[in-house]
Amino acid sequence: MSLFRAVRAVADAEGEGPVDWSAVGNAARAATEPGDLTLSEAEHQGYADDVADARDGIREAAGVDFDLPYSVQVQNRHHWIDANLATFERLLGPLEEQASLAPSLARSANTGSMALTLGFLANNVLGQYDPLLLGDGDHELYFVHPNIESVATVLDVDRDRFRRWIAFHEVAHAAEFGAAPWLAPHLEDAMEETVSKLATGEFDREALGELNVTMTAVEGYAELIMDRAFDREYEDLRRKLDDRRRNVGPVSALIRRLLGFGMKREQYERGKEFFDAIADARGVAGAAVVWEDPANLPTDAELDDPDAWLARVA
Repeated sequence: MSLFRAVRAVADAEGEGPVDWSAVGNAARAATEPGDLTLSEAEHQGYADDVADARDGIREAAGVDFDLPYSVQVQNRHHWIDANLATFERLLGPLEEQASLAPSLARSANTGSMALTLGFLANNVLGQYDPLLLGDGDHELYFVHPNIESVATVLDVDRDRFRRWIAFHEVAHAAEFGAAPWLAPHLEDAMEETVSKLATGEFDREALGELNVTMTAVEGYAELIMDRAFDREYEDLRRKLDDRRRNVGPVSALIRRLLGFGMKREQYERGKEFFDAIADARGVAGAAVVWEDPANLPTDAELDDPDAWLARVA
């Protein structure tokens, strides 16, 4: 890690747009330790076995069929930055199209803030199922091995069990997108519309609310089927991970707040309460009805009133 190289990359940001994405990648990598990616054959096999077992367990528990990517990537932090840099650039494209020639100082500030965001996420993401929103490729599944090792050490939990828990969570997301082919383009359209309106200076609170409701359903359903499918004790893992998220330093807490990490936790909890109630009433298969049609997504009010959703949909 070299903070000097990171600062230099931001200061040397070039181009006519508001963000120099090449400099973002250089700065984020320079400010982030890549982490050790030396895995034994048993560890490589462990990732593969966990994903395969998660696929089979979630198919059985959820009653939905889905495919997984042909390969599962085990990455270091620099790999994660490289994999997500293009997605950030595509997502923020409408903002750049609307921007006029950016003064060098503003360009450096924007480039620095994007580099800080990517670097922070690269140090915190454990695993990611990526349907490649806003892209033309296939879906991908990857794990940031140094972060999994580091967090397991901090939490003082068994590494193999923790890695397996993360695998089940990410495969649960693959199940959702596999059960609902419309979900990826639905999210893509919502994000593009929201960013495009921001680019014209319009803050569409309703569109943002609908996007948040959809993500709450995505996170809540994943929590439901992960809990029903995971074949080991996990309550201590969730409790310790939540405690760690609450007890961070002031700088980290500020960045988490700015990046919406608190909202993501709320999405987990609110969505899971909704789907737990649906599954208690109609079984896990009844909860999967939500993915049959975009119209079956709960409204914001229905998230707090599962009986109303059942009366309307199920």
